[in-house]
Amino acid sequence: MERDPSDGGSDVGRDPRRDLGDEPPALIRDAAPDVLAPIDASSPVSGHHPAPPSASSAVDAPEHDWGLAESVVQPAFRPVGTQGLALDSIKRETLLAQASKSHAQPIVDAGPAGLPVVYVIPATGFDIVVNGDHVLSWGIEPRELQDAAMRNLAAWSATAPWTDETSGDRRLISSDTGDGLDAVRILLPETAAYLRAAFGPGRIVVGIPERHLLTAALLRPGDDEFAAMFSEFIVEHSGGADEPIDRRVFELADGRLVEFA
Repeated sequence: MERDPSDGGSDVGRDPRRDLGDEPPALIRDAAPDVLAPIDASSPVSGHHPAPPSASSAVDAPEHDWGLAESVVQPAFRPVGTQGLALDSIKRETLLAQASKSHAQPIVDAGPAGLPVVYVIPATGFDIVVNGDHVLSWGIEPRELQDAAMRNLAAWSATAPWTDETSGDRRLISSDTGDGLDAVRILLPETAAYLRAAFGPGRIVVGIPERHLLTAALLRPGDDEFAAMFSEFIVEHSGGADEPIDRRVFELADGRLVEFA
């Protein structure tokens, strides 16, 4: 490898002026080390650095501590057919009697119109689905899990915005914040009351095509075209969703979500 002599250095042999590796330049001692000097507590040992002060123990994670999980656990819809441990069928005494067995299946609650509901702990980029082992380690009854999740959902929903769109006599109200709680928001009585107050009398159709979308509209008598458009929108949106829920059209009847006839 040739170089301009004016650059200095040499083309062969050891050349301290050229850095051909990834390592930092070596420090050459010009005096013997002082063995009696105090040790620098902040210096790395054998190339290792101290752990950052913010690091916490794994036992302090919400999945191991109900005191932490209680304030963050959330409900979430899953597609029809999702399998797991039915919340109504398990009791803490049963889990304790079978503590030596694994209860890794998710806890599944019965939602409206046959929709399964699971309970999740949100994490960075993913969710931890609560299972029987979590309930056993937390030392709680399954109903306590349900109550805490609904409280957290209600607290979020109290300040979450709605999107309101109108086109002539047609009106569409949606929740699409992207927080992962939009579709399951329909479980709250406050949501049904809000939609009824916003639309007034008439048939309210509802769609929850994916986890991040809840949409509702007032179906006026004789407007069959709008009903077909609404249904097509739900099917199309669910088909392209990352976390689809249901392609059916639902209806609010006496504050409850039922399948649209």
